[in-house]
Amino acid sequence: MPSSPPPEAAAAAPPAPDVTLLFGPLLLGVLLNTLLYGVFLVQAFMYYHRYRKDRPWFRYLVLYLLIMETVNWVCDIGLIYEPLIVRYATPQALITSPVMLRPDAVLTVLISTPIQLFIAWRVRVVTNSRILPAFISLFALISLGGGASVTTIVTLHPDFSQFSQFHPEVITWLVSSAACDVMLTGSLVFSLWIRKGNVMSTDSYLNKIIRLTVQTGAITATGSLADVILYIALPNSTMNFLIDFPLSKLYSNSLISTLNARPWREETSQHDAPNVLFERTTNGTITSHGQTTFNLSARRSYYVRVLRFFSSGSLTRSLAPCAVCSC
Repeated sequence: MPSSPPPEAAAAAPPAPDVTLLFGPLLLGVLLNTLLYGVFLVQAFMYYHRYRKDRPWFRYLVLYLLIMETVNWVCDIGLIYEPLIVRYATPQALITSPVMLRPDAVLTVLISTPIQLFIAWRVRVVTNSRILPAFISLFALISLGGGASVTTIVTLHPDFSQFSQFHPEVITWLVSSAACDVMLTGSLVFSLWIRKGNVMSTDSYLNKIIRLTVQTGAITATGSLADVILYIALPNSTMNFLIDFPLSKLYSNSLISTLNARPWREETSQHDAPNVLFERTTNGTITSHGQTTFNLSARRSYYVRVLRFFSSGSLTRSLAPCAVCSC
């Protein structure tokens, strides 16, 4: 009669992982990521169709995001295909994480960090300050390092049971990213708020821009915080990947939707107003195409330049004459 294993060995055996909590969030996260990837593809097509004369580095940035998001999406499809198809019904599928899961963190920060640096440059132009954009860029780079370290440590320790041990790296990555988003949103909102005047129609437009800025910044910051909270609160599940997989798409869709919100039929106009992202402002005057306007016109022009980036074309066209006249 075969001998039974000693009680100590039976007690030391780890409990079998819950398949639902293990692969359910992974599958839902991949599906949500795929949905947002489709939205991004549509917006990228709209961008290249509308803004054929946009600044080259803008177009290169969108192309870079398109390539990286495609790579990210392919990896996500691969990471759910491996355990559910290739290693289906094998014990190894419940123990070792998919190979394609390992580059997820670094791919996410390679998408989010350039976007954060781009918006930091926008803050630099709008506020004419260097200190705040420098701090924002610092947090963005810390997030980049945190994401790269997460990929490194997951590669070295790929078992699902070890994921709860990566607290310092994950917290550094996601909290610094959320802090960066909050600073970006706060600085832009403050800069727009202090420029509000006594013109009711203009203030109404600026209020719409402020709401748009808060909404886009809140989406990415909330996504990062929700990811890290789920990771800490539910260490024995993969629930955080429900937010983690589509996180990069939140950044890319927020940026490209803002780019697509600019007017695109006015490039044929002979009186294009300057854009807050493209021109330099100093001491109440604005230089555009070699000409300097007076302070009142500069203030009007500032509103138009902000609107051209943040709002729809109809709002910009309604204010465009004030940017080129001396009223």
